[in-house]
Amino acid sequence: MDLGEAGDSPWGDVPSQSTSKSPTFSQEESSTKTQDAEPSQQSQSSTKSATGRGSRGPIRRLVAQPTKLEAVDDPLGPLGPLGANAGPGADAQADEPPAPPQKEQMVIRTTMPQPAQKRAGPADPHRIDDDDLDRPAGPRAPPPVQAAQPTPVRATGQPSVSVEQAAKPSFHITVGDPHKVGDLTSSHIVYSVRTKTTSKGYRQPEFEVKRRYRDFLWLYNTMHGNNPGVVVPPPPEKQALNRFESNFVESRRAALEKMLNKIAAHPTLQHDPDLKLFLESESFNVDVKHKERREPIPGESKGVLGSLGINMGGGSKFVEQDDWFHDRRVYLDALENQLKALMKSMDTMVNQRKAMAEAAGEFSASLHALSTVELSPTLSGPLDALSDLQLTIRDIYDRQAQQDVLTFGITIDEYIRLIGSVKQAFSQRQKAFYSWHSAESELQKRKATQDKLLRQGRSQQDRLNQVSAEVADAERKVHQARLLFEDMGRLMRSEIDRFEREKVEDFKSSVETFLESAVEAQKELIEKWETFLMQLDAEDDETVFYRPPVYQSSDKSTGRGDTAVDRARATIDEDSD
Repeated sequence: MDLGEAGDSPWGDVPSQSTSKSPTFSQEESSTKTQDAEPSQQSQSSTKSATGRGSRGPIRRLVAQPTKLEAVDDPLGPLGPLGANAGPGADAQADEPPAPPQKEQMVIRTTMPQPAQKRAGPADPHRIDDDDLDRPAGPRAPPPVQAAQPTPVRATGQPSVSVEQAAKPSFHITVGDPHKVGDLTSSHIVYSVRTKTTSKGYRQPEFEVKRRYRDFLWLYNTMHGNNPGVVVPPPPEKQALNRFESNFVESRRAALEKMLNKIAAHPTLQHDPDLKLFLESESFNVDVKHKERREPIPGESKGVLGSLGINMGGGSKFVEQDDWFHDRRVYLDALENQLKALMKSMDTMVNQRKAMAEAAGEFSASLHALSTVELSPTLSGPLDALSDLQLTIRDIYDRQAQQDVLTFGITIDEYIRLIGSVKQAFSQRQKAFYSWHSAESELQKRKATQDKLLRQGRSQQDRLNQVSAEVADAERKVHQARLLFEDMGRLMRSEIDRFEREKVEDFKSSVETFLESAVEAQKELIEKWETFLMQLDAEDDETVFYRPPVYQSSDKSTGRGDTAVDRARATIDEDSD
């Protein structure tokens, strides 16, 4: 900076009369200080020569000036265009407040060549313009990332189940192929029991065995003794008369199959070792005999209570102290009476259907006989067609009667027997109550004997030690009997709740199936009658009631035809005889 007038300080103490107004730099001057050094010196020299002394040349001295750093928003970069002068708006920008600092943008480096800059001057390697990215000649953008799509495996697979259901083994048991074996004195029905299971306790996932009715009865009695308080699904009742009739055999087969599937679906009964023996053993009778030698059959005084050494003898009449069990017992008695009345009405309806089927068969035989003696073909044809229609109606009534028994009747009979099983569980709870109080009375006797010996002193120390041991054993039995009675009560509450849930589901399914079969039977009847009426309306057509020709068979004595219709009529004649 040059010196001013004669009174100016050579060290710059007094402000010079140069054209600068302030020692601070404007935004434009600070950014272009080093670039415009030479043009500034030339302008100052010219100004000094116009106002100052002309004899003395300018002396260049370096004077430290205070500077102030401000944020600069220069679109041309920190260097700007080399050699360019400050624009006319530099003084106006100096008066404006400084702009806040901006965050530096991240630089994406690529191996592609940089595009040409639109502005003059050297390119800023740290600047990225949005316009440059939109150009097709610019650096290639990274490949787009596709959105994650749901995997198709979950859609095609089975729906997920809970952990408890996944850990619980599944059973699918079918009872079929009933056939009669044995001679006249020892004849009985044998069933094939096929099992499919996911349980690891069985040797194979699929197997088949042969069982008869008494084997199912053994399973029911054994499981009742092994699981006191549990409602075991019972088998169907025994029947002495007509036990080889096809309808009875089929209804018993369905009842036995339902019994096994309910036992296998029970969370407690499915783990019973006797169920495994029944389903899997190839030599069932031999295995049962070996088991009975090792462990006698649980009877009234055996089982869980008998294994504990607790007497199961009954005392006076049991008076229920729990209102919940009392209400359930009254409810079960009323439900049993209602189901028995419903079963009686069901049997009456089934018998009426069978009677209607027999009446339809007799009516068909009479119509057929009338059609054979009628000489007019316009009347004999419709009579014969109506005879065939009555045969179809007879078959529909027979089929519907059997379906009523297998859909709704079998459910009613099952729950009548199941209520008996629930009452048997109630009886086991009563016996557990008797055994608890019997053990308490025995404990009181032992304690009375112990107190008597204690009053006698130390003269009978050995006897006192023996009685003390008996008292401790009696206290243990009382404790076990009380725990067993309480556990049995809690178990029976859950079993009765399970009984109620299954009852609603089974009756709902049975009623729906019963109604569907009845509707289908009526639809079939209506269709048959409409077809017959259409044939009557088209009586002018001779081919409507066409009767096939009769060919004489080789049997001259019978005189019957050999067509299917003639054979059916012959069967009707034999039935009518």
